[in-house]
Amino acid sequence: MLKIGWFSTARGDSSRKLLDAAQAAIERGQLQAEIEFVFCSRDSGESEKTDQFIRQVKDYGIPLVNVSIKKFAESYQSKIAVKDEKLPEWRLEYDRQVMLKLQGFQPDICVLAGYMLIVGSEMCSRYTMINLHPALPTGPKGTWQEVIWDLIGQRATESGVMMHLVTPDLDRGPVITYCRYPITGPDFDDLWRQLGSTPVNQIKREKGEEYELFRRIRQAGFIREIPLIIHTLMSFSQGRIKIGGNKQLMNSLGEPISAYDLTQEIDRAVAAG
Repeated sequence: MLKIGWFSTARGDSSRKLLDAAQAAIERGQLQAEIEFVFCSRDSGESEKTDQFIRQVKDYGIPLVNVSIKKFAESYQSKIAVKDEKLPEWRLEYDRQVMLKLQGFQPDICVLAGYMLIVGSEMCSRYTMINLHPALPTGPKGTWQEVIWDLIGQRATESGVMMHLVTPDLDRGPVITYCRYPITGPDFDDLWRQLGSTPVNQIKREKGEEYELFRRIRQAGFIREIPLIIHTLMSFSQGRIKIGGNKQLMNSLGEPISAYDLTQEIDRAVAAG
């Protein structure tokens, strides 16, 4: 049985939905796994959304571990936000504190599900960690908002969602699974025609994220995120994919592979609702 470590900052509703989906898949026998622990980088009382998430974890009976990044940063008189990929020493010390708290757990794989912190090299080495990125392996980097604006600026015809191995290089770890989807066709063509040759910066300034093409691309990707996470974990639990000791992705025969295309499975999951 696959043992999962679950990492979340629990900042919004999506954090609860992701955990719900994984636990539901386990309970109905679709996913042969258990969530060994949930780690949250916030404490109770820091926000109502986080408190709802914490109550959810406790209702499931899953061990919960907290280390507040906010309180930790305050003790070092530092700000949480770190844009540079080279983490300052206090952030590396935070990771060490987290790993200390997680001693005794032996997860096969850790999922970053709404975890808003960059993971340092020591934690990447300690655990096999996977993260979701809302683009194809060859697609844009950055936040989901940045990805969508980049796609619009490129006049792209398709996008995707991928799960990748977490490494110290942000959003650049080896791709594990992915799915692709078109952003042309009946649901998109009129919107692309309306865009015409308008510069993307003008659309961002005048319309922002309420721009209908932006919203439509986001929805097409969003409905695939949870199925991709679940089917990726299923692939691990079924032995269809494995991570070797050198963090090399392998198939069921132990042969190295570059990535696993789950497009057909994700399309069926989306069609089934």
